[in-house]
Amino acid sequence: MSTPDSATGPALAEAAPVPPADEHRTSLGTQAARQLATTTKSAPQMQGISSRWLLRSLPWVDVRGGTYRVNRRLTLRVGRGRVQFEQNGADDIKVVPRTLTELPSLRGYSDIEVLKELASRFRVREVRAGQVLFEAGQPVTEAYLVVHGRFTRFAAGKYGEEEIVGVVSGGDQLGDEGVGEPDPLWLTSMRAETAGVLMVLPWDVVTELTERVPSLAAHLQAFAERQKLPMNRTGEADVPLQAGHVGEPTLNGGYVDYDLAPREYELSLTQTVLKVHTRVADLYNNPMNQTEEQLRLTVEEIRERQEWELVNNREFGLLHNADYGQRISTFTGPPTPDDMDELLSMRRETKLFLAHPKAIAAFFRQCNRRGLMPGSTTVDGHRIPAWRGVPIYPCGKIPVSRQHTSSIVALRTGESDQGVVGLYQTGIPEEFQPGLNVRFMGIDSAAIIRYLVTAYYSMAILVPDAVGILENVQIGRTAE
Repeated sequence: MSTPDSATGPALAEAAPVPPADEHRTSLGTQAARQLATTTKSAPQMQGISSRWLLRSLPWVDVRGGTYRVNRRLTLRVGRGRVQFEQNGADDIKVVPRTLTELPSLRGYSDIEVLKELASRFRVREVRAGQVLFEAGQPVTEAYLVVHGRFTRFAAGKYGEEEIVGVVSGGDQLGDEGVGEPDPLWLTSMRAETAGVLMVLPWDVVTELTERVPSLAAHLQAFAERQKLPMNRTGEADVPLQAGHVGEPTLNGGYVDYDLAPREYELSLTQTVLKVHTRVADLYNNPMNQTEEQLRLTVEEIRERQEWELVNNREFGLLHNADYGQRISTFTGPPTPDDMDELLSMRRETKLFLAHPKAIAAFFRQCNRRGLMPGSTTVDGHRIPAWRGVPIYPCGKIPVSRQHTSSIVALRTGESDQGVVGLYQTGIPEEFQPGLNVRFMGIDSAAIIRYLVTAYYSMAILVPDAVGILENVQIGRTAE
């Protein structure tokens, strides 16, 4: 039989502990006093807010008609794209036929059946590190598409040394420059720096298809003839000029031809509907206005997405719209000072670099190994790391691949410098910020106030060399 004390034992154990009374206290305690005090609060914080240096650095053009047209001189030299592959296994690799039109010699060719036959004639070839594929001066007997791996193009220097001409990586191609040449020869040598996989097409197949398919022969002939037209070093239609002459020679006349199909950029948008209950908006606005705080954080999120789109959007984003002739690969993997210098040399007046913070750290590690100290510059009161006087801005929107690689982007900005410009439209109805408006959508039967929040924006690259990308940037640490 239990006693009264034992019966009440479990109940007492489950009760909340009571703090012992302070027998020596002679005034009101702080815990009790807090019940009558008003706490001091911070505004709602948001971890996802970044510095958004791209939005802050771009010159913004007011697009009154909603569309921005980029007029250029007529370009005769066709740019390179990148061929894509379907891979179902180590040896089951196929060329995607439609992407063969990314080759300069096949740009604009529309016969899909011929493209399918051409794609089916490529064969897989694995290469080992250090293997030389061909040497300068040898006849072109094969065309190559790089599936993966890193390859170095090199030539003999003036004094017999080896000069590195460039690095070739996945999606690039070699050999199509021999189209239209009677006896094409390799101008440089090629060596595999890593083990890799190539898709190989014998040159005899190209010759056989050309003889059998009139449309392909006509297309390749037109391409070869176009490449022989007078053009300047950037591939634009040449203007006849004379310099250094004396007397009264007859001057050749000419004109500057324009691209008849210029690219047009329409403003894109990011939207959301902000919902606030009327009870919250009416009663809980002291000391902070709930609607204003909700709108502030919503706009911050929209601006973050806007910068992501400017980097990654397939229609106008930097990573997908940079010219392939302005893309280079790192020579050894990590971003070295040599790689950054090569990226700088590809354009005039580079205004800024954009890189993932981990890519910046990888670059600093390479500088540390060489005993170099990167400089810095002051932008809006912030100390920003710089290379050769060009600021390197962190941008977490640049993706990092599963292989722990990223990209570093170099930009020239501004309309006057034929660079990159941001596009928006000001003066839109119910504008809250430039290019962003907040429109009241009413109150529904559940007493929810709704606001439509919209940002309108896009970006234009005025000339191809305004943007350059250093690709395949290895960001992981390497063994010392």
